[in-house]
Amino acid sequence: MKTQLTTDMEEALYYYCLEQGDVVVEEVTMPDDQGIVDTLSCRFLTTGELEWRCYEIKATKADFRSKAKLSFIGHYNYFLLPLALYDAVKEEIPDRIGVMVYRPYDGSFTQDLLSPGMLTIVKNARRQELEVDHGRLTQRFMASQAREVRKAKMVAKGLSLYPSEQLFQELKKREISSLTATDSRFYQKFLADLENQTIADLRTELSLLKVEKELHHKKARRRRTEALE
Repeated sequence: MKTQLTTDMEEALYYYCLEQGDVVVEEVTMPDDQGIVDTLSCRFLTTGELEWRCYEIKATKADFRSKAKLSFIGHYNYFLLPLALYDAVKEEIPDRIGVMVYRPYDGSFTQDLLSPGMLTIVKNARRQELEVDHGRLTQRFMASQAREVRKAKMVAKGLSLYPSEQLFQELKKREISSLTATDSRFYQKFLADLENQTIADLRTELSLLKVEKELHHKKARRRRTEALE
């Protein structure tokens, strides 16, 4: 599970790449068993070629020194580290790998900011040849983008995607005693809204039944009149 620091760094990197004019997506599975890169960006050059950048996000020493495969297969490859971590591990970083450091904003900014912090390149990456097939990398990149679009559409649809029975079972798991004060207020509001909606639906149904009954009586009276004629 990602820590808040890792999530903030990932978000800052996403907006940084957008500002550079790159197309970017997180968590892309590389071809040829090259692992999963944390963030992959693609830049369209004036020559018509594509330039790929891979970013590995590390928030702690343990994370930096883990045995997880580093997917540095792009033309340019970077570590994204908090400043304190960079100071501690900079001697361990290969010459060809660049480094960006993350500094969170201190809260003194009053304007709305998309990014939670600032990124600075403290070590430039050396350009290298792409280490996987360009076409297959493009396919993985597009597949990851499609995944993110699906996720965004699901979020936009919200709870409407889930059947009522599943939502009911989830609510039953949340005992009132285990809810926080805020959760409890929302839960009580949900129950009140549900009750009000049920009452409104019943009133609507009753009105429709009254209309249907009146129509039935009118048809019955018309049949009796026609029979007498």
